Amino acid sequence: MRCIRNATEILSTKANKENGFYTDPKYFKIAGNTLWNSVLVAMDYKFPEIKKGKGHPDQTKYRQAIRDSKISKWFDSAYSQLHLVMGYDGIGDERFVKISLQDAKNIINWATD
Repeated sequence: MRCIRNATEILSTKANKENGFYTDPKYFKIAGNTLWNSVLVAMDYKFPEIKKGKGHPDQTKYRQAIRDSKISKWFDSAYSQLHLVMGYDGIGDERFVKISLQDAKNIINWATD
């Protein structure tokens, strides 16, 4: 959850929101990658047998380990939204960010319960 707090702080203090959109792609991408990292840390906690060595395994290994369809959809959504759209593309719609944050929180809560 610390990563969630860090990402929300980056968004609120550095990503410059105007008219419902974040205008600084550098910090918006940093926030997206931080949020995606929080999901990966939670998945490593839930599935320690998948994590071996340095770095994170490919996301498909986590996807295969998830047996709950609702969690699987959250994970797919988080991958698409946090990693690809926010982290790479830098698309900064505030509504989109709220959904992405909730997906990340849902996964973290599921993985750490």
